[in-house]
Amino acid sequence: MAHERRNTPKKPDAARSAGKITEIEEGWIWGRHAVLAAVANPRRQILELYVSKNGARDLADGTPFTEEHPDSIARRLPEGAVHQGFAARAKALDPASLKSVADPTHGVLVVLDQITDPHNVGAIFRSAAAFGARAVILQDRKSPPLFSTVCKSAVGTAESIDHVRVVNIADALDELRDAGRTVLGLAGEASLSLADAVREAAGPGLVLVLGAEDKGLRPRVADHCDALVRIPMSDKAESLNVSTAAAVALYEASRYNPKLYPQ
Repeated sequence: MAHERRNTPKKPDAARSAGKITEIEEGWIWGRHAVLAAVANPRRQILELYVSKNGARDLADGTPFTEEHPDSIARRLPEGAVHQGFAARAKALDPASLKSVADPTHGVLVVLDQITDPHNVGAIFRSAAAFGARAVILQDRKSPPLFSTVCKSAVGTAESIDHVRVVNIADALDELRDAGRTVLGLAGEASLSLADAVREAAGPGLVLVLGAEDKGLRPRVADHCDALVRIPMSDKAESLNVSTAAAVALYEASRYNPKLYPQ
């Protein structure tokens, strides 16, 4: 049952020219929450929208879409994609500029240093939204695009939290420190506890930096932090998944957010 079938877009180049921010220009989003959030986001251009008969009742009146059987939707997507009767092909969201989020009064920032697992990136977006972060900052060539598994794992929050893409993480941290922010890098070997560091730098101007799942922060990135901090843990676990560590750090920072905890 075709409500409005749109022309299939041409395949975009996978990346822009060398030396510039690399972002896939179009891609698939699937899953009920992710797709409904994308459709409701005026900044996200939807090219094609496929929804099952049962899913169609969740769309706002007048939303153009093509009704398809769940099996047909699945054939459009990567194998194993859990689409829940919702799939959209969309344009990439335009990233915010670093300058637009640098002001310390704008809220906590999360910086991802070469975190590539899309499940973790999506989960970090979800925690950032839950705890009132201003934006998530990613490195251009070492981060997954805001489509597919990232959006599914973010459960719609990739549409509500600004993202910034930068060429050089260390340089970006310098710019944020120059703007008056305090930059804390999470590192298991650090002696300073997260809670103590956040309490000392209490306020919305925090920047939380998390490193890759296997190697942690790169040395140059760590050198450009104001302090390295750890999350105290028992000896029964060696480490936390990076998305879990981000949630703990964001919660700790949120305790000093007057919007969440008014005095």
